[in-house]
Amino acid sequence: MTDVQQGQCFCGAVAIEVTGAPEAMGYCHCESCRSWSAGPVNAFTLWKPEAVSVTKGAEHLATFEKTENSQRQYCTQCGGHVMTGHKGFGLVDVYAASIPTQKFEPALHVNYAETVLPIKDGLPKLRDFPAELGGSGDTMDE
Repeated sequence: MTDVQQGQCFCGAVAIEVTGAPEAMGYCHCESCRSWSAGPVNAFTLWKPEAVSVTKGAEHLATFEKTENSQRQYCTQCGGHVMTGHKGFGLVDVYAASIPTQKFEPALHVNYAETVLPIKDGLPKLRDFPAELGGSGDTMDE
């Protein structure tokens, strides 16, 4: 893995760069992420805010904030989802597919109590979030 990796929105009008390694990688099963991603599960890579930068097309990046927990950013040209800020966690979720060179190595599932697609992969299934991020930290069976 290189120290700096590039990614972009669907059309390429917005380009991003991530530096170093993500803080965590996994899957989110909450209704909000499912609805936003238009899929049964969302693959995330979490980064410190200072590790993520917009290198092109910042003027095409818009934000939708349904709740205080998530500032979802997308390209106004193609609608492609780029990243979600999580101010309360001090992290930025750059969608795994947005960084094609990042080897996706998920470590856990979050919000598994809301799953619509049970996944039997041996990874921990957290009912909500880890305790250190304000969740219960409770795990569930596969």
